[in-house]
Amino acid sequence: MKDITDTIVDKEAIIKEFALKEGDTGSCEVQVALLTARVKHLTEHLRGNHKDFHSRRGLIAMTARRRKLLDYLKRQDFNRYTAIITKLQLRR
Repeated sequence: MKDITDTIVDKEAIIKEFALKEGDTGSCEVQVALLTARVKHLTEHLRGNHKDFHSRRGLIAMTARRRKLLDYLKRQDFNRYTAIITKLQLRR
């Protein structure tokens, strides 16, 4: 049986690491980091449950939302965009 801590995304730690200032929970960096953690978690789930098409649809929606946020960040501030891409090790 899996440990419950393996399946939970540590939102507080991610928010603390990627926040631009104290109390920041909605900046693009935080949102992209949270979505990336959820995408990684769901990808691992789908490796074992390859017929779970409902979760696959959610994964596609999350990656599309993350892509849109990254495109927005790229248009607004390219330096922040490159920093988040390298920090999260995303291919873009």
